[in-house]
Amino acid sequence: MRLKYNSPVILTYTFICVGILGIRYMMGEEAGKNFMLTYFSAPAKSQFSLTSPLFYFRLISHALGHANWAHFFGNFSFILLIGPMLEEKYGSTVLLEMILITAFITGLLNSIFFSNLILGASGIVFMLILLSSFTNFKSGDIPLTLLLIVIMYLAKEFINSFADDRVSQYGHIMGGLIGAGFGFLITGNKESFK
Repeated sequence: MRLKYNSPVILTYTFICVGILGIRYMMGEEAGKNFMLTYFSAPAKSQFSLTSPLFYFRLISHALGHANWAHFFGNFSFILLIGPMLEEKYGSTVLLEMILITAFITGLLNSIFFSNLILGASGIVFMLILLSSFTNFKSGDIPLTLLLIVIMYLAKEFINSFADDRVSQYGHIMGGLIGAGFGFLITGNKESFK
């Protein structure tokens, strides 16, 4: 038996996030927190700047940063469970594009509309969850499991949006909507994914 790098995008994403979080902790508490907020959080609307290269980097890099190990494990337990199946189904290039687009849209909308910073892979998690519900989607049919996931997911995020828990339900909702969009887009163009 030998180890196989069976899901290059998902595994590489995981190891990059582990490395960034490891650097954060090696820097010490205050410096590590500043490192994350400066380079690996989506800008707030007060930081919107079309002239700053760092602004553009952070529109995507926020999906690589995590507040702590619990935040990381919470996200990557789902990503490592769902991601390889989707990478096998749609291919590494397509999945990487979906992750980058989801991170970019979530980061951009945060920098336009919200005054808080966001970081972490939660938007990617919810994109993958909603996308996975399309794996056996047939043209003209709407799977009941898809409807139940969407209803439960939106209800949970709406209820949680009233809690003062410093969690960006907006990021979760955006990731889920983008995942659903990808699902409908892909199932409408199934021939290109065979």
